[in-house]
Parts: sequence; structure tokens; C-alpha cells
Amino acid sequence: MRKIERLWAFLAVIGFVVGIFGATPAAAQATRTWVSGVGDDANPCSRTAPCKTFAGAISKTAAGGEINCLDPAGFGAVTITKSIIIDCHFTEGGALASGNAIIINAGVNDVVVLRGLDILGVTAPVNGVRFLAGGALHIEDCVIRRFNAANSFGISFQPSGTSRLYVRNSVLTENGNGATGGGILIQPTGAAGSARFQINSTALQNNANIALSVNTTGNTSPAGVIGMIEGSQVATSTTGIQLLTPVGASGARVMVDDVTLSENSTALIANGGSANLIVNNSVITSNTLGVSRLSGGVINTFGNNQVVGNDTAGTFTLPALTPS
Repeated sequence: MRKIERLWAFLAVIGFVVGIFGATPAAAQATRTWVSGVGDDANPCSRTAPCKTFAGAISKTAAGGEINCLDPAGFGAVTITKSIIIDCHFTEGGALASGNAIIINAGVNDVVVLRGLDILGVTAPVNGVRFLAGGALHIEDCVIRRFNAANSFGISFQPSGTSRLYVRNSVLTENGNGATGGGILIQPTGAAGSARFQINSTALQNNANIALSVNTTGNTSPAGVIGMIEGSQVATSTTGIQLLTPVGASGARVMVDDVTLSENSTALIANGGSANLIVNNSVITSNTLGVSRLSGGVINTFGNNQVVGNDTAGTFTLPALTPS
């Protein structure tokens, strides 16, 4: 009998210790969380008790979940390592940052969506959105501006694996500095990196150096880069769109469809034997140089582009393509 009493006493002590040290399973993360300018990151990030920053909310949001903004505010920088949606479509969702505002370093199948954000560089900015790894990144209805330190880009997309970038209905402006950086950089890295991208209905305006840079330097994957920019404006940069494919690096093939390129020093550059631009139904006007092919680069045309009012037009690769 006394042995049974001692056993029950021992079990009671164990139960007390477990209760004190919280050995019970942690509460599940929420699939939807909220941030507010008057929130607190100590809160559970619920609608009635929101967090204050994206960084505070993401740790309490389940993979594949969504963070929403309750009111207009600046919600700070964040590093994303899982599938997540940050959607501030119906209010001001600001991300003011020195350094990188948003870093994505996620799993190979993870999908990240950034929607309705105003991403602004402040003192010592680096990149607006810095992508290192993940399955896909969607940037929709965003403004990315003033990442204007040396080598800064509004979007730096440098995957080490196979990744996709989608940019829609967004504005990238005043990024880059002097002869470095710019609006969007697409540059997969290493032997395994490859990029597929689509840019739709987006304005790349007044970015220093290069508005859209597709650069395979340091990339040797046979998959290289394939992408398109469509229904967009590229204006007031040193270079509008440039493909750079050094000898021995991966190739790049990009379709430019229904794009207006104006007031750039050079509108289009294909530099390298594996650089292939295909231009359809676009307007190239008021540039110092319209079309530039360097080191064997190819710029094909369907013969339906308007190349007018440039100081020097430049020449496409001939003959013109014909639809099949």
C-alpha cells in the first residue's frame, strides 16, 4: 500500500514540473494574422490583438498562411523562410528599411506573395526585395522606391535553384545609384540556379543604371533565364533593358511585348552570344540609342515595332521574324 502511495506522489511531482516548465505542446500557429500601427508584437496577432510588425507576425503565422494590415502604418523589414502571403491591398502597408527591406530565403517549393506594399528605402538602403531561394515570388500592386545606395536594386532576384518571379501592376522608381544597381536584377547563381520571370503592367521609371537587368554572370546552369516583360513602361534610366551573358555562362532569352521604352541612354542591349531579346509591338522613342547588339547578342523583331525619335536608332538582327 505504501508503495502505491509513493508512486502516486511521484507522478504528482512530475505533473507539477511539466506544468511549471510548459512541456505541453505549443499552440498552433494561425493561418491568418494581422498587423496594426497600434499593435504589439507580444500580442497573438489576432484581429482584436494585432502585432506591430511583419517580423512579429510571421513567427505566429503558419506556413501557407496570410498576414493582413488593419490600418495604414510602417511595419518594418522581414525575412521570409516559408510560404506566406503578405497582403495590405486595401490600406497603406509600409515597409521602411535600411538594408534589405524583405528577404526571401525559403524552401524549393515555397511560394511567397507580396501584395499592396509600399516598400521604401531609408538611410543606407540595400535592396527592396532580396530573393535568395524559394519556388516562386509574386509581387503585385506594390511600389518599391528609393533603394539608391551603390549596387542597390528595387528587386534583386538571385536564386540558387530553380525559381520563378512574377511582377504585376507595380512601380519601381528611384532605385540604383550612378553606374550601379537599378530597378530589377534577375541573376541566378551557380550551376543549379535558373530563373523564369514575367513582368506585366509595371512601370520602371527613373532608376539609375539599368531598369531591368538580366545577367547570367556566375551562372552555368543549362536552364539559364527565360522571361518576358509585357504591357509595361521603361523610362529614364542609363539602360532600359539589358541582357548580359558572358562567355561560358548560361544563356538568356527574353520577350519584350507591348513595352514603351523612352528617355533612356540606351533602350535595349543584348550583350553576349547567348543573349537573345525578342521584341514585339513595342515603342522605342526619345532614347539616345534605341537598339544595341554587343559581342554577338541577338535582338530579333517581328517588324511591328515603332523605333522613332531616337538620336540613333540602332539595328535589329535581320531578317525580321514571322509568326508561324
